[in-house]
Amino acid sequence: MATTTTSIGGGGGGGGGGEDRVMATAQQILKSLNTPKEVRDDMLLIFSSFDNRLSNITSLVNSGDSKREGDRFEAAEKVILRWDSGQGASRNSLFWEDAPDEAAEYLSAVDDILHWMDELSIQSDSAKIVERAENAIQIAMSRFEDEFRHMLIRSTVPLDAEHLHGSIRRVALSFASHEGENSDEFESFADVDRGSGIFHERGISLGDDLRVDLINPDAVDDLKEIVDRMIRSGYERECLNVYISVRRDALDECLVVLGVEKLGIEDIQKIDWKSLDEKMKKWIQAVKVSVRVLLTGEKRLCDYIFSGSDDSEEGCFNEIAKGCVRKLLNFAEAIAIGERSVEKLFRILDMYEALAYVLPDLQAMVPDEFVIDEAKGVLSRLGEAAKGTFCEFENAVRSETSKKTMLNAEIHPLARYVMNYLRLLVVYSNTLDELLEGDDDEDSCRLGDDGGENLELETMSPLARRLFSLIASLEGNLERKSKLYVDDSLQYIFLMNNIQYIVQKVKDSELGKLLGDRWVRKRRGQVRVYATSYLRASWGRLLSFLKEEGTVGSSNSALKLAALKEKFKNFNAGFEELYRIQTGWKVADPQLREELRISISAKALPAYRAFVGRHGSQIENTRHAGRYIKYSSDDLENYLLDLFEGSACVLNHLRRKNSS
Repeated sequence: MATTTTSIGGGGGGGGGGEDRVMATAQQILKSLNTPKEVRDDMLLIFSSFDNRLSNITSLVNSGDSKREGDRFEAAEKVILRWDSGQGASRNSLFWEDAPDEAAEYLSAVDDILHWMDELSIQSDSAKIVERAENAIQIAMSRFEDEFRHMLIRSTVPLDAEHLHGSIRRVALSFASHEGENSDEFESFADVDRGSGIFHERGISLGDDLRVDLINPDAVDDLKEIVDRMIRSGYERECLNVYISVRRDALDECLVVLGVEKLGIEDIQKIDWKSLDEKMKKWIQAVKVSVRVLLTGEKRLCDYIFSGSDDSEEGCFNEIAKGCVRKLLNFAEAIAIGERSVEKLFRILDMYEALAYVLPDLQAMVPDEFVIDEAKGVLSRLGEAAKGTFCEFENAVRSETSKKTMLNAEIHPLARYVMNYLRLLVVYSNTLDELLEGDDDEDSCRLGDDGGENLELETMSPLARRLFSLIASLEGNLERKSKLYVDDSLQYIFLMNNIQYIVQKVKDSELGKLLGDRWVRKRRGQVRVYATSYLRASWGRLLSFLKEEGTVGSSNSALKLAALKEKFKNFNAGFEELYRIQTGWKVADPQLREELRISISAKALPAYRAFVGRHGSQIENTRHAGRYIKYSSDDLENYLLDLFEGSACVLNHLRRKNSS
């Protein structure tokens, strides 16, 4: 018996049976086509070309796909509507309240509807379905907006002062402190009579790897999941508005924690210096923390959460950063154009350096050229304020006219103030050289009294030339103040003390490198000149009593003896007066004090010893010899050790004890 074979490609007999077999084959194909829709469509197109009966398979498969897609749509819509109505969900938040399964289900439902809308064919009855899909997406986006805001607020890490500064200290390179030698407080130029010193603390320096969590890390991925779907759904603007609003408020709170206040020029002018100084110090820290920590972290966060949308990343961060940066700049602007006073200079320089330090990072992060131009403008005005304040200081040194003399000819408060000020100023030498370039005081280059000094001035940095001029003004002022002392000897002690103090301050600081060895040698030479003038004025007159006039060539021994007694008497009285007065004078520098005593000994003791050696025997053979030769040369040498200690002593006419 012949066997009839019905092939897929043949016309085959059997009527309906053949058709059934074709349909059975189609059903088998349907079951086996567990492949993506695009691949199935291509395969069905190839199959349909074999036989016109198979062309119906395409519509059959598409019908099955549509049914499954419809089922998925119905299920997804149900999930979204359930959370919208609250049915079946007792919690208010999908993401925050430990509901990972519900959150995943909701995200999947949104994905299904978005996918279904992308694949939906335009059919006669599709308008109603599209409307349902759009309604479901609208509901989902409304919930996402609420969830997004809620998560952002709840997941924001509270950054209190201890948190911020503790994090900074862990990775800070250093807290750069620069202290003056004195422990006295440095208040204002008007307080120089108090002998004030200076203490100054510069702003903190941050490490490059400083990171602080701005948002709980566990929430970041969920936030990104929401953002991705809101952007895909066309709700990017709503998403950005929520993010910008919440994060901007969070940064504002951080600025408050860091001590940044909203103050205008009028407000700042009313604040006393001590309070303003604290606010400026806080600003210096805040600008570094804000840019290097907060904004850097915010940029990193924006880039991650909004990755895949460059415009969103840039625009979102830009809007958040602008408010923070402008609050910082407003305070700096008020300081820059406010009243200038010399005590502000160091803080203004700190603010200038802090802003200059973060400006490159700010330029790299913030795309808004207007904001960057604002920052550059404020930086420039801070620089101008620093230069102007430095000029105020120079003028104050030149014009300071206090008439008060130092009781013991000690170091004048003006010298202390100025030199401590300058020792701290050189810490900013690079910044000041940059700011003062081209603005040198013309007079400063004409101060040299010889060609060598003028040549040295020409090779100095801008700051060094200004300091050279300023110290010369100080020296001139001290010279004028020395004239307030009636006693010439005291004038020279005063000048010795102050010039030696200036030299020592220069040598022991970076000032020495700026002014050079030649400057130091010249001032030391000036101290020696003052010492010589002191010896001449003070001890020359005393030693004149030991000259031989009236004691030689006289034939009258009685007159000669009387002259000798008068000379010894005058010398004793003169020495006792010098001792009483000059033990009360103060030479602060131990080395200078010792050198001065040695010079006095070298000048006075040989002359006294020689005079006593020549005439002592004549006096000792008379009655009351001890009234005239009261001191041995050893006595005088010991008494000289009491000079310049700042505590007046009296000899009380002590008699020399006979060694015999």
